Amino acid sequence: MPTATRKKLPIGMQTFADIIEGGYYYVDKTPHIHRLVEEGKYYFLSRPRRFGKSLLVDTLRCLFEGREALFEGLFIQDKWDWQARHPVIRISFADGVIDSREALDQHINELLQAEATRHAVCYDNASIAGRFRELIQKVHRLHGQRVVILVDEYDKPILDNLLTPERARELREGLKNLYSVLKDADPHLAFVLLTGVSKFSKVSLFSGLNNLRDITLSEPYSSICGYTDEDIDSVFAPELQALDRNQIRTWYNGYRWGGQDVASVYNPFDVLLLFQERKFSPYWFESATPTFLVDVLKQRGVFTPALTAWHSRPALLSRFDVDDIATEALLFQTGYLTIKAIREEIPNRPIYALGFPNQEVEASLNEALLPVLGINNDSLDELMVRLPRLLKTADLPGLETHLKALFAGLPHDWYRNNPIAKYEGHYASVFYSHFAALGLRVTVEDASHHGRVDMTVDFAGHLYLFEFKVVEQLPEGRALQQIKDKGYADKYRGQGKVIHLIGVEFSRDKRQIVGFEVETDAG
Repeated sequence: MPTATRKKLPIGMQTFADIIEGGYYYVDKTPHIHRLVEEGKYYFLSRPRRFGKSLLVDTLRCLFEGREALFEGLFIQDKWDWQARHPVIRISFADGVIDSREALDQHINELLQAEATRHAVCYDNASIAGRFRELIQKVHRLHGQRVVILVDEYDKPILDNLLTPERARELREGLKNLYSVLKDADPHLAFVLLTGVSKFSKVSLFSGLNNLRDITLSEPYSSICGYTDEDIDSVFAPELQALDRNQIRTWYNGYRWGGQDVASVYNPFDVLLLFQERKFSPYWFESATPTFLVDVLKQRGVFTPALTAWHSRPALLSRFDVDDIATEALLFQTGYLTIKAIREEIPNRPIYALGFPNQEVEASLNEALLPVLGINNDSLDELMVRLPRLLKTADLPGLETHLKALFAGLPHDWYRNNPIAKYEGHYASVFYSHFAALGLRVTVEDASHHGRVDMTVDFAGHLYLFEFKVVEQLPEGRALQQIKDKGYADKYRGQGKVIHLIGVEFSRDKRQIVGFEVETDAG
């Protein structure tokens, strides 16, 4: 059997023609595109950053422009009418940071002028809405075919300014002024797609464009962006040599926009950089520091173990606006949480179970949150080195010393000045996030009670089962007994791993560990 030929890696590339003509790897998304065009006309798609939205938009542009040679050998080649070419107006807000309504209006005018010049049309209107409307109408008349509208990163000017709500609201109104034109332009339009990271409400941003179909959570389009396991094993087969396939899956797979039957996907940015660098690293997470996200989680006192098992109604998951951003919507739409399961306790009333998509996100986000929880960066590196060594050797007295030092190192002033210290779940959050930040296999069994956390750490042939409780001042000796009473270790026996039962009691008043009981089970 001949060995598959290695190709160039399309890292950071968003131009379909460059990928095809340059001999780069390409995962065929045209089955999804064909279905889109066959099923409807107006679409909206939300995906996290660096998931291939811009490439999808450019692929659509090439398709509607009739560039058949680029699609040779792809699914859609023999299913498309290449004679019916449509003019495309493409608008992208991906470049730069816009920090005022004036700058936004100027940018929009420049984008419209560039499209007018490309199509060789002139407009007479002075307003943005008037120019956009006139551009659509004249391009339609000039080419004799209805117009395709593609908007990439439709929400970026707002997202870049969420920390200054007043400015974000002004920019929202500016974008609303642009998008409102689409409502009455239907006779001139063949196809419309808007893509972005967030899903702002139709009322706040699209001004009556109620025929826009949101395919963000539509199961047939769950893999329209990103790579599936099948894509990795087939398209990228030449790149897999000397890489642990299961580790690739653990580190980077797991994003899901639908129920358990929907295929999960990888972030393309992560996978391509892994194949280039040949080592595992949080490539996607490090490409943009989630400053705003961390700030919000700090202000809202989010109990970090709950991030492993969050539940949300669909209405909350999509509630995203300048003045009303649900925490779960923020985490989901930005890619830090994903759908793990969909449950219907009541018919037609689904509840989404959310959690971290993969090891990269869980470890990296928890590491970013540690300073918020009071662990300063100076001591973080030392702690990160020490803890794996203690777990690997099952040095339980050393583990007790380590954890006590962790809490003792929290600055006194931090408790007085930081709002998250007022939340009961702070102690358990420090405990969980410290382990999770290492990228260890951490399982939270009970994240519903902020005063305690049941947690399993699987590392180097050892299983550490923790019960973490908050007491007033003196140890009560109940944490370890609770593990035993619940038979918490039973399901782990027979795995050939040494099981350590550890009861940890934390004094709310002393802000320190006051009880640390251990019992080892051979498993």
